[in-house]
Amino acid sequence: MKTSSLLLLLPLLYTPLPAVAEIDLRVVALFNNQALVQLNGQQVLLKAGEQRQDGIRLISADFEEAVIEVHGQRERYNLTNRVSASFTAPSVNEVRITRQLNGAYLTNGEINRQSVTMMVDTGATDVALSEVEARRLGLDYTRGRPAIAHTASGSARAWALELQQVRVGGIELYNIGALVVEGASPQVVLLGMTFLQRVSLQQEDNLMILRGR
Repeated sequence: MKTSSLLLLLPLLYTPLPAVAEIDLRVVALFNNQALVQLNGQQVLLKAGEQRQDGIRLISADFEEAVIEVHGQRERYNLTNRVSASFTAPSVNEVRITRQLNGAYLTNGEINRQSVTMMVDTGATDVALSEVEARRLGLDYTRGRPAIAHTASGSARAWALELQQVRVGGIELYNIGALVVEGASPQVVLLGMTFLQRVSLQQEDNLMILRGR
C-alpha cells in the first residue's frame, strides 16, 4: 500500500440522477431519540442517527416531535402529522475523481460520519488507514482481529475491523471491511476493494468514475 505526497485536491463532481419514490409516513409514537412510524403501511421503529437503506433517517426525537430526513429533505413531525408525497431520490449516484499530477486519485469522503481524505487504491484488499487516523476517528481498533499489513516498506502490525459507514460523494455504503495499520502510514485513507467491489468502477482519461449499484 503505497501513498504519494498529498497535492491539492480538485473538486469532487457528484451527479445524482433523479428518480421518484412514493413515501407515506405517519408518526405513531414518540420517545427520547426514537420514533415509531407507519411507513407505507408498516410500523417501523426509527432510532436517532441510524441511516436506513431507503434514505430515511431520524435526526432527533423527544416526546413532542421528531425531525425526520427523507432523501435529504428534513421535516418536523408530531403525532398528528401525515405525509404522503413524492420525494426526489437518487437512483444512480455517480462520483468523478480527477487524477492528480502524481497519478493518484484523491478525494474527500466520510468514515462513520467524519471527514477524511481518501485515495482510490484498487491494489488494496481493504479500506486501509493508519493508527493515527483511526485514533482521530475514535475507532476502537485494538478490539479488532490482529493482522499483518504488507506495505511498500515491509510488513506492519495491523487490526482488521468493520467500519459502520463509508461515504464518497453520494455513494454511501455500510459495514465495510477495513485494516488499521500500526503507526502513521498510510498518510491518507486507502479506498480499497472492500468498498470498490460494491460499486461500478470506470476510468476515462484523467477521471476515475464511481457509480453506486
